[in-house]
Amino acid sequence: MNKSLIKFLTDFGPIFIFFIFYYKGGHDLRLAIPPLIYATLVSLAIIYWLEKRIPLIPLTSGILITFFGGLTLYFNNPIFIYMKPTIINMLFAIALIFGKFFSKEPLIKKMFKSSIQLLDQGWKKLNDRWIFFFIFLGILNEIVWRTQSEEFWVNFKVWGLLTITFIFTASQIPLMNKYKTDK
Repeated sequence: MNKSLIKFLTDFGPIFIFFIFYYKGGHDLRLAIPPLIYATLVSLAIIYWLEKRIPLIPLTSGILITFFGGLTLYFNNPIFIYMKPTIINMLFAIALIFGKFFSKEPLIKKMFKSSIQLLDQGWKKLNDRWIFFFIFLGILNEIVWRTQSEEFWVNFKVWGLLTITFIFTASQIPLMNKYKTDK
């Protein structure tokens, strides 16, 4: 199996498993969360096996999925899993904000400099855009889970956030092309 397919499966497999178990289990979060947690842990193990390390974003997501999924099951209260996307997006925004003040270079540059080469001004703009995007996603998740049905939120979580993130990421290509270097 090729490495990019394995990466795709480890990135998106757990959420698709959650989605399948949610709908096959009669729209019951208590039935969908354990497979999500197990699939997430298996994905982290596969990532570690392949790369001999677990990058910060998947590790943070895995910890939060396990923690908030466990709280949801233990207290039989879905509010914990509803809030997980808000909390993770706000944590990422806060990390990028703190990186602006406590690091010599934007954290986003540290994470992606091996795959993208940009001028410093480009990294700063990209970092700022991701800060605002993560805050936007956190607020949007709060609005959706507080005003819509659980089923709507599940669909939004699986398909909406993924689509919005893909569109935002693609919309950054002109900025990256503008500040691209040949290093």
